[in-house]
Amino acid sequence: MKLRKGESWMPADEYGRSLTGLGVNLLVPKIERALRFQTEVLEAEIVYEDPDFAVLRGYGAEWMFHADHTYRDHPLHGSLGSDLARGVGIELRLHGCDPDAAERRARDLGYTVFAGAMDKPHGLREAYLLDEDGYLWVPDVPIG
Repeated sequence: MKLRKGESWMPADEYGRSLTGLGVNLLVPKIERALRFQTEVLEAEIVYEDPDFAVLRGYGAEWMFHADHTYRDHPLHGSLGSDLARGVGIELRLHGCDPDAAERRARDLGYTVFAGAMDKPHGLREAYLLDEDGYLWVPDVPIG
């Protein structure tokens, strides 16, 4: 069931054909709530948003969100209960996103900080931040 009123920013098939490389699509209960973390903590740019779907861009990457209600006829629908954790075992890394600044914004806005910004042996300074939907975001920058 779509909640969007009117036309989308571009036809879905046209957008689909434009995608290349690795794609990330996250299912979220509410698009608006997901966008708050993305824009206020990660400082991502909203390319497009409506109540059903959103596209974001930042740090050389593009990713998307679909609202749970758009997956009613999808095989994943049964795994979208509010009592189930999402994103377990996946790190969504944003290379080039300042982890110290993102951590500060996350704390100021009341998000969960799993691990504050620190230098790691693999040459990156990174922080582990959890959004309201349970996805783990890892902003990182090279050390030095």
